[in-house]
Amino acid sequence: MDAASKLLYSHKIKTAAQIREAIGPRPRKHKVIMCHGTFDVVHPGHVRHLLYAKTKADILIASLTADEHIMKGNMRPYVPQDLRAVNLAALEMVDYVVVDHDPTPLANLSIIQPDFFAKGYEYTAGTVHPKTKEEIDILESYGGEMIFTPGDIVYSSSALIELAPPSIFIEKLMTLMEAEGVTFKDLRDTVSMLKGIHAHVVGDTIVDSYTYCSMIGGMTKTPTMSVRFEKKVDYVGGAGVVAKHLRAAGADVTFSTVLGNDAYKSFVLDDLSTAGVHCMPIIDETRPTTNKNAIVAENYRMLKVDTLDNRSISSKIVEQLRQQIADTKTQAVAFCDFRHGIFNRDTIPHLTSAIPEGVFRVADSQVASRWGNILEFQGFDLITPNEREARFALGDQDTVVRPLALELYQRSKCGTLILKCGERGIITYRSKSPDYHAFFNIETFADRIVDAVGAGDALLAYATLALVATKNDVIASILGNMAAGIECEHDGNWPVTPEMVLNKIESIEKLVHYK
Repeated sequence: MDAASKLLYSHKIKTAAQIREAIGPRPRKHKVIMCHGTFDVVHPGHVRHLLYAKTKADILIASLTADEHIMKGNMRPYVPQDLRAVNLAALEMVDYVVVDHDPTPLANLSIIQPDFFAKGYEYTAGTVHPKTKEEIDILESYGGEMIFTPGDIVYSSSALIELAPPSIFIEKLMTLMEAEGVTFKDLRDTVSMLKGIHAHVVGDTIVDSYTYCSMIGGMTKTPTMSVRFEKKVDYVGGAGVVAKHLRAAGADVTFSTVLGNDAYKSFVLDDLSTAGVHCMPIIDETRPTTNKNAIVAENYRMLKVDTLDNRSISSKIVEQLRQQIADTKTQAVAFCDFRHGIFNRDTIPHLTSAIPEGVFRVADSQVASRWGNILEFQGFDLITPNEREARFALGDQDTVVRPLALELYQRSKCGTLILKCGERGIITYRSKSPDYHAFFNIETFADRIVDAVGAGDALLAYATLALVATKNDVIASILGNMAAGIECEHDGNWPVTPEMVLNKIESIEKLVHYK
């Protein structure tokens, strides 16, 4: 549904007070009936329910639960409240739509005072539910009546969504952008604003190696596989590749890290210099540069050999890093924690306290398989964990994603949380105000997923710079998620360029305008 179509029905969407003023107080000449539900996907059961309700009164009000109170199912609601409201308003039998920001319809029932409140027939089974009893008490207090609509099939929005989610990616994106006053021009303008922003990355460098072999066979006397070496390829990874992503996006990047005094040190410094990253390495003679070497044969990773030392850096190196953080003039500091010595419970407070006043603070803790915890980075402006890291930090494997994100947001005391949910996209939580939704979901922009490695690094880079440039969570989330989607469409962790992002913006805009 495009913007012009939405305008045809938006006049039906009102607050409870506006509806009460429009229909007048009881007793009324025209009878009013109200229905309430989630209406995540409007299905035949909903239509039957609404049609029956309309036969019982002159005016039909459809009330829907706001996003923040929908806790069942992963990534629910699937359809955001503004789009759900328009979907209901587009139905001819519906006269008014109200988004209920309370967990139950009790307050709106008291304000609107409909003559009838309609519920589905399934609520008549057995004893009256306590919540239904509360609704009946409100109705009876002013002379209203509860009625139950008949039906022979109970449809479940949750079941339908899980069976085959409707493809409404564009509609959801446009609903979010329109509600927040964000245009495609704003997205393009922001990309041009990223150039020249000063960013300081602090974190563990990893050299990712791929040793490619071909199979020869197995030994006859022992269960040992035999392979023939073909080639070995090295890549700068960890916090180093985050620095490269920020640089590719247009930022002026300084990188503080700890390296060993070995051949990989030279490889890292040469690679980052070529990428245009200003590196301030601290050389630790007692540890190697972290290297993770995957042995690959016939496109299968047979074995991974890690050369590393995960013990904490010395107090002397902590002080050196503190000095670099305090002395580097920058607009944003990104702590990229891979739990290979720089960050731990003891060092994080010391390093955090060195960040200059007013600098934008970002933390990313890619440590779901080790003893790291994103909650150790308290009060940061932006954190970008994935779902597994969130569950690890909260010790929670059961809660569905959105309440999980809310708890992490509250406990981390961060300004913005972007929770990475893989092929399901992202959920962003931000400081709540009366004018904005506290959270929103954006689906993935990847046309096809080839290799998801590096998607989180690309998201962090573009979201961080966009927040510094615009202080707009929606623009930052869209651009960050676009960069992540682009990264997924390519093999390997290659930095995403502004040109790639601009091309993605153009392709999405064409879909919006049916070009």
